[in-house]
Amino acid sequence: MELVTPDLGLLFWTGIVFCILLFLLVKFAWKPILSAVNAREEKISSALELAEKTKEEMKTLQAANENLLKEARSERDSMIKDAKEVASKMVEDAKGTAKVEASKLVAAARESINAEKGAAIAELKTHMATFSIEIAEKVVRGELSSAEKQKALADKLVDDINLN
Repeated sequence: MELVTPDLGLLFWTGIVFCILLFLLVKFAWKPILSAVNAREEKISSALELAEKTKEEMKTLQAANENLLKEARSERDSMIKDAKEVASKMVEDAKGTAKVEASKLVAAARESINAEKGAAIAELKTHMATFSIEIAEKVVRGELSSAEKQKALADKLVDDINLN
């Protein structure tokens, strides 16, 4: 039971040792401990300030990135618009060129057809003249097959010549 109820001498020496320990701690350890706690507090507050500054910078950078993204999108849209305009212009130019070439081809084909038509008509006239001469020759041979018919024709031609 001595541990539960301490002796008066034990209390005295414990109090003196505590006071000496408290004096030593105040004299030598209290200032370094307080300075370490204050330094830690300053580090924490500076880290919090740095975090706030970083957060603000991140917001600023994010806003700048969004602006850059908007500008890039608008540039992309304008480039796509320009490309579409150029493509449509090229298509229209190609259509115009194709129409001109087609009209040239049609004109050349018409000229070729007209030339071949003229050649065919000339050839047809030649054949018709040849057929007409052959038919006339056959008719004349039939008419002039006898001597009497030849003499009658000769007299008729002489009369026509004399009248003119």
